[in-house]
Amino acid sequence: MTNITTDICIVGAGPVGLFAVFEAGLLKMRCHVVDALPAVGGQLSEIYPKKPIYDIPGYPEILAGDLVKNLEQQIAPFHPTFTLGERVEHLAKLDDGSFTVTTVDGTEIACKVVVIAGGLGSFEPRKPAIENLEKFEGRGVTYMVREPELFRDKRVVLAGGGDSALDWAIYLASLCKELTLVHRGTTFRGAPESAAKVTSMAEEDHIKLILKSNVTEVQGDDELRSVTVMVDNTTPYEIEADYFIPLFGLVPKLGPLENWGLELDKNAIVVNTEDYSTNIPGVYAIGDINTYPGKLKLILCGFHEAALMAQSAYNILNPGKKFILKYTTVNGIQELQSL
Repeated sequence: MTNITTDICIVGAGPVGLFAVFEAGLLKMRCHVVDALPAVGGQLSEIYPKKPIYDIPGYPEILAGDLVKNLEQQIAPFHPTFTLGERVEHLAKLDDGSFTVTTVDGTEIACKVVVIAGGLGSFEPRKPAIENLEKFEGRGVTYMVREPELFRDKRVVLAGGGDSALDWAIYLASLCKELTLVHRGTTFRGAPESAAKVTSMAEEDHIKLILKSNVTEVQGDDELRSVTVMVDNTTPYEIEADYFIPLFGLVPKLGPLENWGLELDKNAIVVNTEDYSTNIPGVYAIGDINTYPGKLKLILCGFHEAALMAQSAYNILNPGKKFILKYTTVNGIQELQSL
């Protein structure tokens, strides 16, 4: 069992959780970050690292993966610690008002403040109803693209019609030996520019595009060997494949957070917009996982919430101590780095 002591435990290593480390660091508060995913970045790293983002101040366009790298660089001076690849399971409030956060693997984090920055919660892939699909999970069937190089010179079948399917079809086309995109409709739900590019690539034979179709069967022995596509609900069509990647999105679930005694509205945590505190003193929720009147699920809004949360958390960690706001434009962060 691993025991960790810190000022603030941040549950969720997405962009908002990472920025919360920065805001806390400016106030000389130490942070430990926990995430069920094996790397920081949340959805930005796990789902669309190569997707451009257009609404980050100061960046007309930045790739999701690059934004994560920049955030890592920004918080590095404050030396945060991480527990990755472990889901938070239990939250216990002690008699002195502090907390113990325990992961499913038994890691215990002792802290004064807990910040839930878990995005939309934990995610499970939305799986198509195909017989024996789970049999090939990890042996040719995967629900997201983590390492594009894995698909170099392979025969890959993608399924889906949203941004993720379009973006990965465009990106992987130059890596794969053969790439096929199967979509049940005739129009795409993703960005028009991406849809137009995929259509153009299909016309130029860079990829195969099969519309009005669904993957209905997967075949193989120890590994996936082929998939069967039903075209227009009438004609079965078998395609040799090393990988099948159904990209139908992820289903958010709060998971163990549902049992923590937090006030919930559907699948979101209700917060006070003064400081994004929850109904449990010392526990805050920022980013997509919270809800309040007028809530916008934008990274930008999560950054704002992280800043106000940090000011409030400072008062818990430093009772009776007057806080003097220091602007980084005047003081920089050099004097704040020795945590």
